[in-house]
Amino acid sequence: MNAPHRHEAPTPEIDAEAVRTYRVEEQIGYLIRRAHQRASAIFETVMRDFSVTPVQFAVMTKLHDLGPTSQNQVGRLVGVDPATMFGVARRLTARGLVRPTADESDARLVLLTLTAEGLAVIEAMKSRGAEVTARTLEPLSPEEAA
Repeated sequence: MNAPHRHEAPTPEIDAEAVRTYRVEEQIGYLIRRAHQRASAIFETVMRDFSVTPVQFAVMTKLHDLGPTSQNQVGRLVGVDPATMFGVARRLTARGLVRPTADESDARLVLLTLTAEGLAVIEAMKSRGAEVTARTLEPLSPEEAA
């Protein structure tokens, strides 16, 4: 029997100078990941008392800014896919921070509204939000931060 026919991928050309000078810590993906790690750690420290994740915070902030908004729309506005948004909304509802209701004009839509407790929590969190940004940007010069 013959072995299955395999197509060999062409051997890429190697740029020896690029290999020699490549430094992972200078790459944008690495820098973004490190910045995200720093911002997340600072968010956790500053916002620890609220037990709200950064994504939950973003959702609650949008609801505070816009008022009752469809779950789907909030997810799009904060860059969360529908499945993740479903879980976020479920957890916020279970904590009593948001209330889901059917949209009167389109029963297929679920509107999310901050509860009184959710309103108090997001306003307290927003009052600390600038601290997260300031502490995240602290190592940068004003020009770099801008």
